[in-house]
Amino acid sequence: MARPNLIERQMSGFLRSPPKVKTAATVIVTATAAVVVVGGALMRFLDHKEYANVWVGMWWAIQTVTTVGYGDVTPKEVSGRIVAVFVMLEGIALLTIVIAAITSTFVARAEREAGLEDDAVDARIEARLDDLSSRLERVESMLQQLTSR
Repeated sequence: MARPNLIERQMSGFLRSPPKVKTAATVIVTATAAVVVVGGALMRFLDHKEYANVWVGMWWAIQTVTTVGYGDVTPKEVSGRIVAVFVMLEGIALLTIVIAAITSTFVARAEREAGLEDDAVDARIEARLDDLSSRLERVESMLQQLTSR
């Protein structure tokens, strides 16, 4: 069997354990920055009448990726609109992933707090059972003393 290459080893390691929040955030930010830069450059190249320079293209891409969309610049050419579709989809994915990460943090915290509450209830029940057990042992020993007389 062939030895797995670097990418295969990294992917299998990634799939074995869930990614850390820091790693996920880094991937999200990097992907979004790449989409903004590439989208801005493509808009300048493909729809150069509307986008005077790359910075205007990046301004449009930032608006689109963050779903703000001021509308001060919009693609007029079909090729620019195709690029816009990909930038919009990445923006929607970005918001979805960020919201999911925040929600999962809240859910994990609530589960931890609920687990701590359950542990406290279990400890109180255990203490009461121990107390009842010791009292029952005293009652049994007193009964044994009474019956042995």
